[in-house]
Amino acid sequence: MTEKQHACLECGLTSDQIPLLRLEFKSQEYWICPQHLPLLIHKPWILADKLPGIEKVSPAQED
Repeated sequence: MTEKQHACLECGLTSDQIPLLRLEFKSQEYWICPQHLPLLIHKPWILADKLPGIEKVSPAQED
């Protein structure tokens, strides 16, 4: 039995290729790489096609 490989929701790189961070949104588990984490923080609407409902989340405020 093969286990599903985790991959970045934006670029598709797997944990064999790059470190991944686990996130949970609307009771679903997702994975994102450090390169794309700033998208989630500052421009979450860009991920709306992969995280339905994220467009309603406000981006982090810059100082």
